[in-house]
Parts: sequence; C-alpha cells; structure tokens
Amino acid sequence: MKKMILGLSVFTMMLVLAACQLGTGDGGKSITVYSERHYDTDQLLFDMFEDETGIEVRVIDGNADQLINRLDSEGPDTQADVLIIADAGRLHRAKAMDLLQAVHSDVLNENIPANYRDADAMWFGLTKRARVLVYHPDRVDPSDLSTYEALTGPAWEGRVVTRTSTNIYNQSLMASFIEIMGEEAAKDFAAGLVDSFARTPSGNDRDQAKYVVEGGADVAIMNTYYIGRMLNSSDPFEQEVAETVGVFFPNQETTGTHVNVSAAGVTKHASNVEGAIKFIEFLSSETAQGLFSSANYEYPVNERVEMDALLKEWGAFVAQDINLSVLGEHSYRAAIIMDEVGWE
Repeated sequence: MKKMILGLSVFTMMLVLAACQLGTGDGGKSITVYSERHYDTDQLLFDMFEDETGIEVRVIDGNADQLINRLDSEGPDTQADVLIIADAGRLHRAKAMDLLQAVHSDVLNENIPANYRDADAMWFGLTKRARVLVYHPDRVDPSDLSTYEALTGPAWEGRVVTRTSTNIYNQSLMASFIEIMGEEAAKDFAAGLVDSFARTPSGNDRDQAKYVVEGGADVAIMNTYYIGRMLNSSDPFEQEVAETVGVFFPNQETTGTHVNVSAAGVTKHASNVEGAIKFIEFLSSETAQGLFSSANYEYPVNERVEMDALLKEWGAFVAQDINLSVLGEHSYRAAIIMDEVGWE
C-alpha cells in the first residue's frame, strides 16, 4: 500500500511539473499575449495565425505600464508568452526589468532590419510610424518647412502644437535627439519648441490635427498613421481634418525623420516559447505586414512588403539612422530635460 501511495505521489508530481511546463496544460496549443495595441487589424491577424497554426491566441489588453508592471508582479507565475508594446522605449524598460528573453530566429533576422530590433534580440519591431509635421496648407507653404529644429525659430512662435511631455511618443522623439545631437543641443531644441507652442500641450495626436484645422495652430507634430485612420473615420469632422492637412517629413537633408515602432518580445517565463516565436515570426511575414500597412496605415518593417497606397502618396522619406534601442536608453533623461524646460 505504501509503495502504491508513493507511486501515485510521484505520478501526481510528474503531472504537475508537466502542466507547469505547458503553462496552460493544453500541449502548447495556445499562447497568451499581453498587448497594448487595440486595433481590429491585430485581432484579424491573431485569428489568421490561429487558423494557420492551430495555436490559440489569448489576448489581455492594457496600457504599456499596466502590462509591464503586471508582468513584473506575476513573475514565474505569469500566463504571458508575448508582450506587444507600441513604443521601443517601453520595450527597453521591460528588457531592463528582466521581463523578456533573447530569441534566436533566422526568420526574424531576415524579415526585420537590425535597427528595428533589439541589439540583444529581446524585442522585434512589427510596424513603423513616422513622427511628422502636419500643417494647414492655407497658412503654411511646405517650402517654409525643413526640420524639427527650425520650428524653434521666431517665425513659428505661437504656431506649433503637440502632445504633453509625458507622452511616450514625444519622449522617444526627444530621446532620438539626445542620441543624435547630445543632451545640450536636445535641451536647446526642447526649450525653443516650448516657446513656439500655440497652447499648453494637451490631447492626443488626432486632437493636434483638429486644432490646426480649427485655426488654433498652423503645425502639429504627430504620427503619420493617425491621418490614415482619420481619413477612414466614421466621424465626418475627422475625415475633413485629414483631407485638409498636409504631411511633411522633416530633416530630409540632415538627420532624417524620427521613426518609432510597435514591437513584440517573448516573456522571460513564457510557457510556450516555441509558439510565441512562431507568432512573432508570423507578424513579421509579408502577409501580416501588408495588412498592418493597408488596414492601419503603418509602415511595414519587412522591406519586401509594398506599403499602402496612401503611404506611397505621401512619398518616400529618409528616417533617422539609429538603432531604436537607444530610445529606451535615453528616455529617462529625455523626460527630465522636457520637465526642466517647462514642456508640460
């Protein structure tokens, strides 16, 4: 009887260990994704991945800080296999907190250029968005636009709008300037831009474009894909705004336009590592990248993929020549500098 009980105990322990290894106990037939993105396009791609591989995708939504803090607090008990964040800087934070693991994938290395993936293979870019100058053509001649830095001149005083300094897109923009210019020059730029603000920063990127069309400002600093989404919005005013404004890619003769990425990484304690890697590989494929571009107006990271017609209409542009890992490395200093110069 004792031998039987001992045998059952060992067998039970083996089952527990096996379940722990599988995480969900489903034989690796599912993955759990913590995602900051909230687009219908993404769900469509997740469904396509399920159909293609038989691996179920379970999604938990939240903002970047919520998801990263949750992942940290859960530790080895997390359900998450993949973390998707809409900014390289936040992915760096997850990496610095030891929440991700390195992935060695020839597919990802082939599909994603080196400057759009982490230098230590902890995260991989999925989509690009450019942070551009959006202007009202009745009040701004595009020939008068040139660089981000030029907006700090007296000609633009009281004419520029953008989001707050706490917005990660602006923090990453400033982080790129720190990398390219150095801290002092980046601080000078931030201080000069504050002098050019038409109002105290508020609202999201769409609100900046709306303010320009309403006459409150002449130029907005914002991400490209919002214009595409507004053109196809159910709100007539958003459509009007997007049809009215022009899009200008700054710094084409100097350091290039700032680009950021949505990116994904495999979590440190992923239960289904193989499934997680397959998932990210799928999102880097030509099929998925084409859908990101055509349905959400984001630039594909996979250079073999043809971009959407609207993006083509805006024209090709030169991007900043930096590895986006530096956006996270400089984000803390960027936030401090913006606070010091009064960028609210």
